[in-house]
Amino acid sequence: MSNPAPRVHTETITALDGQRFSFRMIEVLGGDFMMGADDKAANYDEKPIHQVNAPTFWMGEFPVTQVLWQAVLGENPSYFPGLDRPVEQVSWNDVTKRFLPALNVHCGKNYRLPSEAEWEYAARGGIHHSLYGYAGSNRLKDVGWYAENSHGETKAVGLKQPNALGLFDMSANVWEWCADHWHDNYKGATKDGSAWIEMGEEGRSRVLRGGSWYLYNPIYYRVSYRGSKDPGLDSDSVGFRLVLSSLQ
Repeated sequence: MSNPAPRVHTETITALDGQRFSFRMIEVLGGDFMMGADDKAANYDEKPIHQVNAPTFWMGEFPVTQVLWQAVLGENPSYFPGLDRPVEQVSWNDVTKRFLPALNVHCGKNYRLPSEAEWEYAARGGIHHSLYGYAGSNRLKDVGWYAENSHGETKAVGLKQPNALGLFDMSANVWEWCADHWHDNYKGATKDGSAWIEMGEEGRSRVLRGGSWYLYNPIYYRVSYRGSKDPGLDSDSVGFRLVLSSLQ
């Protein structure tokens, strides 16, 4: 029996200028998966492979676009202008302390960043889990914008092939912030899909996933590859994606 097609929720908000704007969230049904990697290409920080029981959640079909950021905050910080491109030059602090609270006022919901486990589970296809190296294919050019095809810039979202859940741009285009603090490996990692947070370490680096437009080596775009950045720093290669635990 085949797995059901993911459900889609359309969220509509009224922008600061009065215009109405919609974006889509994809349901990611919960399940068990093996997180990390131990193949020859795997880094130490991708080990050990461990089982995670991911909850059901909803994830943005695309990384947050410039038009959505602008609709919520009335500004566009991006280096590469284009309303359908991912917003970038936003720090973890910008996202969690400015954008998400404002969006949640608009929507009456609790939008947040994904945990690292949720991000990897969704990139792998959730219950449609595949063995693809990248999010939706073993051919990076089919799913992502990276140094060989990006022409040195971000691209509009949704132009490449999605993964099995219908999520676009999970590999490349922009790195995506996750909620978790950075850890050098997975020893002691949470196994319930929640973010791995160290209390009292607000300034500690946060996890990045997915790779970005400027990198050549395909290793950076593997679904298990991990990056990190200081939460107060931004970059023209870093954006983010929305998650909801529930539509209620």
